Amino acid sequence: MMRIMMAGMILAGVMAACGQSKKPERVVTPVAEDSTFLTGTFFLVRHAEKNPGRDSTLTEEGRLRAGRLYRLLKDSSISRIYSTPFKRTVQTGDSLRILGGVDTAFYQPDSTGESLLYEISRRGDWGKRILVIGHSNTLIPLLKSFNTKPKMDSIADKDYGNLFIIRKGVQKAELAEKRY
Repeated sequence: MMRIMMAGMILAGVMAACGQSKKPERVVTPVAEDSTFLTGTFFLVRHAEKNPGRDSTLTEEGRLRAGRLYRLLKDSSISRIYSTPFKRTVQTGDSLRILGGVDTAFYQPDSTGESLLYEISRRGDWGKRILVIGHSNTLIPLLKSFNTKPKMDSIADKDYGNLFIIRKGVQKAELAEKRY
């Protein structure tokens, strides 16, 4: 038993003395020109007019606005709708989802846009045309997470008609702000 322990200690000493292996250098792979990561066309809106309450539904005026949004975007080749899990955001995109046959994915509203970016990556939706439905306190942070500079720094509680269109390429992002 003693011989085995001695042999093990000698073997360990020899291995340590044989030189230390270099850590492999990290190879930096540049993003290719045709890469779709962090690219695409994104249509961002706030949910339409809502009834009172935390997880409320749309008002009649809100349903009319959701219909206008559908008519505006129905021929835009939207491949997926990203919505927070609240009734009002889901209902805002329902016409496009149902009549246009567009799949919906959920993201958690946050002040950084991290949840949305994670879900887009997880679902492989970079490089596509996406509708994002959010809230008055999350849209501006979402716009900034796409490296754009919106003209406004907040959205008023009663303001439901903004449509932000981001065309995001590898090198730059262009932001168009419209009303609907």
